[in-house]
Amino acid sequence: MLQFDKNLERNLGEMMRIALLEDELPQMQLLVATLETLTVAGYENTSCEQFTDGEMLRTTLRTDSFDLLILDWNVPGLDGLELLRWLRDYRRLTVPVIMLSARGAERDVAEALSAGANDYVIKPFRPIELVARVKRFRTPQETAKGWVETIGEWKFFHESATVIRAGLPPQLFTLSEREFSLAIALFRNLGRVVSRFYLLEATNQDARSSSTRILDNQIFKVRRKLLLETNGLQLQTIYGQGYRLAPSHAAERDLDS
Repeated sequence: MLQFDKNLERNLGEMMRIALLEDELPQMQLLVATLETLTVAGYENTSCEQFTDGEMLRTTLRTDSFDLLILDWNVPGLDGLELLRWLRDYRRLTVPVIMLSARGAERDVAEALSAGANDYVIKPFRPIELVARVKRFRTPQETAKGWVETIGEWKFFHESATVIRAGLPPQLFTLSEREFSLAIALFRNLGRVVSRFYLLEATNQDARSSSTRILDNQIFKVRRKLLLETNGLQLQTIYGQGYRLAPSHAAERDLDS
């Protein structure tokens, strides 16, 4: 029988994907080397995708998903601030963003924060400080299988790959390990479009060789086993982008608009 222990409940992250926008090679190398220390600090499966041009990153963000973006302000193609405004005003994406820039004036920091940046780091950055700031957007792995992750009225038991939805009576669901990882990835991004590539990586599948049909079948099983529609959630396929799990009323409103 599953026992609830509120002292064991915390948000966990089994993988962190970070997109880096930086056009200076020495700075990019220092960023990657710095962020790799997250693995040493208990942040397993941290991966960095490198971009030297803002337009390149914008194109990728149309079809891919990340847990954190670190954006240099002055880069070719589309600068970091313009990309940030596109994210917040046009795409309506809530992915955390750290703005990284040599611009240190008070008005520049204020402009970036007003545009939707979650944090601002002035170059030359201090590695230990940057790692500390990144950690704010990620909870250490530590003993993931021994913890319970709570998202709204859903509780995810990592050790047993089971899920409980609060209610009278509560509902208990048993998933395979892969289905459990897929469900966690979707629930952590509730209301956001999550790319196929992201979901395949989150479930330890080869994103290059796995077919669309395999992931579609896994999505179908999660939808059916967790009774998502019955429980007020809709799992949508977003053509050319991926999937989105959202409350049914929100999904219906978007379709009508």
